[in-house]
Formats: sequence, structure tokens, C-alpha cells
Amino acid sequence: MNSRERILGRVRRALADTAADDVPYERAVARDYLREHGDRSDAETVDLLAENLADYRAIVHRTDGEGLAELIAGLLEKRGAASVLVPPGLDSAWLARTGVTRVADRAESTPHELDEADSVVTACAVAIAETGTIVLDGSPDQGRRRITLVPDHHICVVRVPSQVVSSVPQGLERLDPARPLTWISGPSATSDIELDRVEGVHGPRTLEVILVNED
Repeated sequence: MNSRERILGRVRRALADTAADDVPYERAVARDYLREHGDRSDAETVDLLAENLADYRAIVHRTDGEGLAELIAGLLEKRGAASVLVPPGLDSAWLARTGVTRVADRAESTPHELDEADSVVTACAVAIAETGTIVLDGSPDQGRRRITLVPDHHICVVRVPSQVVSSVPQGLERLDPARPLTWISGPSATSDIELDRVEGVHGPRTLEVILVNED
């Protein structure tokens, strides 16, 4: 008998005299909580997202579809990036104005190779205004999770208002739990026991979010 079988055996014995729970899962937990806090227009929801992103020390930019490529090129140039990681399904027009070397998202890439890339540009799955959170789900325009965790600079494009929701419950409705979800609230940061903030430990040190107006 291995450790797993021993533990499961103890659980079965502990539950042997417990009555069966006949309450269906969907009714087992009350879900009458507020789905969002306040009544906001689409524009106000986007403004709240921008405010909370900035509060988490993300750098927020706004543009329209025509100005997106130029803005991305300017951000890469300002960063001094010589290479940029590119997910396979990223819209090629987004990088049309930059001459920075593009590095493909490949399954065989080593962590060292990914670390050599100066920046990464991705789209997102959804953005949550009330928490200032960007969620990636590994879709072709976002690439593998690791390409947004190893490089030090991440540019994430959010289409507004279609990809912006008010609350976490609304965001979860748009996400597939079977996909590799990455929830991002600002650049990676942690604090030691003396509360000294250190950025770039578990992901990019700099997160730039571009809110692209679809109108």
C-alpha cells in the first residue's frame, strides 16, 4: 500500500457514517451575490479598468486601430528592444511599423532563449475592470504562458469595449476553465519580510497595456 492509497483509505473510513449529500452542485452554494458593483456605461467601465491597471503600476496607453502599430513600434523603440517574442496568431499588422527582430513562440524554445528576448507582444482573452486584471488563455494571439512570464517587458493589447467586463464573475463566464489561464494584475512583484517591494520575480518587470478603441 502506497501513501496515496493509505490517505484515501483514511478519508473513506472517516466518511463511512456520513449521510449522502443529495443537494445538486449548482444549488449547494448560494450565488445571489452582486455580479458587479455599480451601474456603469461601457466608457466608464473602460475608465475604471485603466485606473486600476495604473494603480497596480501597469503603464496604460490608449489608441485606435489605425494608431496601434505606430504606438507599439514607439514603445519597443523607447524600450530599446532588439527582439520581440511573437505568438503565432498575433495580427501581423500590429508589428508592421517596427523593424525589431521577431522571435517565434516555439515549443522547443529553452528558458534561456526566451530570456534573451527583450519584449513580448500579445493580445488577451478578457480584462476585468473592478480588479484591474488582464487574463490570457493561451489562444494563438497570446501564445504559451511562458512567453509572458520570462521576458522582462510585456505589451498587452486589449480591445475596448468588447474585451472589457466589470467583474470577475462576468469574466469567468467568458473563459474556458480547461485552458491555461494566466491572471495578470500589474507587473510581477513581491515583498520580503521587511515589505521591500521587488519587481520582476515571477514575470515581467514592466507591463504596458494598450486599450484599443474598436469604434
